[in-house]
Amino acid sequence: MTSLHKPGAATGPRTDRPRRRRVGARGRRGVPLPLLLPGLLALAFLLLPLVALIIRAPWRSLPDQLSSTEVWQALQLSLVSATAATAVSLVLGVPLAWLLARTEFPGRGLVRALVTLPLVLPPVVGGVALLLALGRNGVIGKVLDSWFGITLPFTTTGVVIAEAFVAMPFLVISVEGTLRAADPRFEEAATTLGASRLTAFRRVTLPLIAPGIAAGAVLAWARALGEFGATITFAGNFPGRTQTMPLAVYLALQNDPDAAISLSLVLLAVSIAVLAGLRDRWMATP
Repeated sequence: MTSLHKPGAATGPRTDRPRRRRVGARGRRGVPLPLLLPGLLALAFLLLPLVALIIRAPWRSLPDQLSSTEVWQALQLSLVSATAATAVSLVLGVPLAWLLARTEFPGRGLVRALVTLPLVLPPVVGGVALLLALGRNGVIGKVLDSWFGITLPFTTTGVVIAEAFVAMPFLVISVEGTLRAADPRFEEAATTLGASRLTAFRRVTLPLIAPGIAAGAVLAWARALGEFGATITFAGNFPGRTQTMPLAVYLALQNDPDAAISLSLVLLAVSIAVLAGLRDRWMATP
């Protein structure tokens, strides 16, 4: 009786545990077919145009296409204007993000909605709004033109303004989210020890939110580099002065499709580099 009971008691738990582990492993690895097929279709839908761009690229004539003067002018202008727009976004957007995250004032929700409006606003509409505000007959542009002789539309400065208008919300959202996640007690401790609010922001807050600022700046730079609608509406498409890479792609597509594909490859490479740089922050799995 005793000898028969012991083997049964000993073998029962041993057979149950591996069985439960195998079932759990299968449950984690199994993918429902109704989710797998739409997921694969979505992946193909997103990747197929990019793969087609790479397949149809004129690789033999690519060096000649990218060595032309017009391409280098457009590339140089795109890089300079996107960097300048990012600098404007940093100077103006970081304080705005701090106000939205750290201060209470009436209508803050409305202000936040207006700040993020360029994210959903059609870029062409943004360009029209810039013309009405900063054009020669605009609300502010009329004063700038008549009093100071400053004309912003259809200039390189206009390109920077158009790109900053559409790119700054990316930086503001990123920095505001980082500020909300940061512990404000560090700033309060610094002010308690005698530091001014500006000193606490510069010495304590900025080092804490530096990764968020860097990520927002990269996103803003990438968005400014790819801006098309607001730029062509507000700044025009003048080679060497306002023609950026997206505008050059649009113009080349009508006359020289191979050149348009070559320019698109450059923008694709820049986008991949941006995503690779942000991978550890935005795409890391916990």
